[in-house]
Amino acid sequence: MRISWGHKIAAVYITFISGITFLVFKANAQHFDLVTENYYEQELKYQDVIDQQKNVSGLSAAPRYGTTAGTVQVALPAEFEGRQWKGHLYLYRPSSAALDLHKDVPGNGRAFVWVLPKQLEGSYRLKFSWELDGKKFYDESVVSF
Repeated sequence: MRISWGHKIAAVYITFISGITFLVFKANAQHFDLVTENYYEQELKYQDVIDQQKNVSGLSAAPRYGTTAGTVQVALPAEFEGRQWKGHLYLYRPSSAALDLHKDVPGNGRAFVWVLPKQLEGSYRLKFSWELDGKKFYDESVVSF
């Protein structure tokens, strides 16, 4: 039995339409998170972040970060010894916004330990902003658990 050319064209057409329909449904099921909900507003304020990073480069040393299974340790340079500062730690997980963590930090001295509320696994971007005597600082680092 031979298949006519009309049936062959119909089979190719149906296969093509089925493939496109499958790709549309697959694309609609894909989940994605934005870095931040108000992206454009944050972009306009980015010059402040650049200035705060320059302030960090003016310190005697950059902050150091360490991680264990349930903690994040922050070690600031010698200028912060015995001084009160306040800051904000943000663990940003690029793959899922549901895994992000925030912590406001009332700091005293050079070291701070953040005991995490849950066990973390994977790679995070640690965004650390802090203020001392009206001068703001900002630093980022990649940490893994």
